[in-house]
Amino acid sequence: MPPPSITIRAGHPDFLDYPWSRSLTRWDIPQLIELPKGISRHTVRFLETGGHIYVIKELPERAARNDYEVLRRLENSAAPAVTPVGIVTDRTSDRHDEESAALITLYESFSFSYRELLAGPGFGLNRTRMLDAFAYLLVQLHLTNCFWGDCSLSNVLYRWDADALKTVMVDAETASIHTDGLSDGRRDEDIAIMVENVAGGMADIAAQANKTLDEADLALGEEIAERYHDLWRELRHEEVIPAGERYRIAERIQRINALGFDVEEVDLVPVAGGSELRFKLSLGGRTFHRQRLRDLTGVEALENQARQILSDLFYFQARRGAESPAKKSVAAVRWRAGEFEPTIARLREIEGVSDPVQAYCDLLHHRYIMATDQGRDVATSEALADWVAAGRPGYPPPG
Repeated sequence: MPPPSITIRAGHPDFLDYPWSRSLTRWDIPQLIELPKGISRHTVRFLETGGHIYVIKELPERAARNDYEVLRRLENSAAPAVTPVGIVTDRTSDRHDEESAALITLYESFSFSYRELLAGPGFGLNRTRMLDAFAYLLVQLHLTNCFWGDCSLSNVLYRWDADALKTVMVDAETASIHTDGLSDGRRDEDIAIMVENVAGGMADIAAQANKTLDEADLALGEEIAERYHDLWRELRHEEVIPAGERYRIAERIQRINALGFDVEEVDLVPVAGGSELRFKLSLGGRTFHRQRLRDLTGVEALENQARQILSDLFYFQARRGAESPAKKSVAAVRWRAGEFEPTIARLREIEGVSDPVQAYCDLLHHRYIMATDQGRDVATSEALADWVAAGRPGYPPPG
């Protein structure tokens, strides 16, 4: 049969010299590496080349094509999903065969599966973080008119984002983008699938731990659904206000920005003869603080990390009396050159710190605790020494 067809996006290796005609289970090449992974119904391997780590997933061609196309469109919408790199087809003569195609995505750095999260210490606190992160993920996908169709614990990756969790969609083979909008019925269907799948996942975990079904955390999915609906109402509901109280529009925008979401447009419609205004907000992704930090300093971080690092920047500006826009801009440059970059460099040198930006956020929290306890300002360098001596409190332990 002819050689497989390979489609690779620009900026990545061409992947031509790999044995695509053989099953991934039979690959024996030096570029393969072993990394922790969750349960998958497909064969998944990790490959290191060109300075990056890639994930290769083997699956039937139709599912692979849909997975690739949906991930491409989600990337264009800045949705929280893994980055698609390429697709390999015609690996076998039967396009319905499990080995007929392969999807290539970028590995999500510093990520881990739900089993690692549940197995770690202190899941009581992490359970709340997990609920919030899952709800945010579903809201963000639905805002892009994406119907997932298979939301489950196994199809999500987790990553620490300051004192919260970030969730990333991994599997989009059953997903679809509805250009005419996602109906409430489709959203409810997605939530119902999630609740059922999450309950099944928690039941499996209980069984593996020799626990009864009554001891399984079966309510996890229902609590995610409750948080999802509360968040969706806050973000999407139309509001009617007196025409003389337009300040309430700014207050609503501030609340939504505080949740991390961008507001792209405000639709205003006069009602009641012009004495009232009905307004609805058009939302972008959950990137408000990330974008603001990037614009001010050029620093890249996750959403909650950016929120915390911005507080450090504003604290630095206030201490130097930077009140005008020009002085704030100069102070931002000095903060990055004199505070952020040197501290990040020192964090990179500490054994066990793989994610220096996350470590910086935990250090900031430690500095705040020290300052509160001692009733004085604490320098970042002083806090760093104390943080390391105390065993890096807050920083996630190795998985």
